[in-house]
Amino acid sequence: MQLKEYLLSLKKESPNLKVDRGGGMKVFVLAKHAADPESEIKVSSDGKNVETSGLIFDINDWDRYAIEEGIRIKEKIGGEVVVVGVGKNCDDTLRKCLAMGADRAIKIPVDTNDAYQIAELIKKAIEKEKFDLIIAGYMSQDMNYSLVGALLAGMLNLPFATAVTSLKIDGGKVVAVRELEGGYKEEVELQIPCLITVQSGINEPRYVSVMGIKRARTKEIREVKLELPPSAVNILKIYPPPIKLAEILTGDASQIAAKIVEIVKSRGLI
Repeated sequence: MQLKEYLLSLKKESPNLKVDRGGGMKVFVLAKHAADPESEIKVSSDGKNVETSGLIFDINDWDRYAIEEGIRIKEKIGGEVVVVGVGKNCDDTLRKCLAMGADRAIKIPVDTNDAYQIAELIKKAIEKEKFDLIIAGYMSQDMNYSLVGALLAGMLNLPFATAVTSLKIDGGKVVAVRELEGGYKEEVELQIPCLITVQSGINEPRYVSVMGIKRARTKEIREVKLELPPSAVNILKIYPPPIKLAEILTGDASQIAAKIVEIVKSRGLI
């Protein structure tokens, strides 16, 4: 089978990714080891952090789509997929990405949820590497900031697009379709190298196979030790939202109506 025919056959399996580029691409994917949003959240004793003991951690859901997209690009046009994780205990997530098909991993053993610090650490870890594309999840399932990808693009002076739902590699550029509010979509063209953050639904992440897990054991996880940069945010206090109890109004219809009017007036609504 000719190379062109082979690429076209692969293309049919992934309609979101269209291929028109010779040679391979070096793709970096950001993967966060994040707390499961279904876990019971408690404020730590200092009142400024979340208590991590008892929380269940796994790969951030949006980042599963990011690593899948990177692997699909490699499978279609060749190249290398490098996954980057920040955190002292992110090995399980990095191994999962390697088992999915990433070639190697970079671990930055620093714990922080400050988006600016995370972006700065990743920038320092990869700025001397050559890459064509950086893919990140649209947001993290624990903090929901949607900032790290955009901040990193700014620090590396890269063109970027967020909330991408499909993309096309076309020679020296990436054509991406973005999800906007109200069901609208926008198509943008980015010159390579560039950065995108992907929305869930861009693909269907693969299951990790037993063979993938075995192969992951032999793949490199390079640890890059960096000092935590100064934070741009000073957290004063973390606390659960106040619980508002419902008030049940009693009496006949006229009495209940009078109470409703009184409540509305007391809140300055009329």
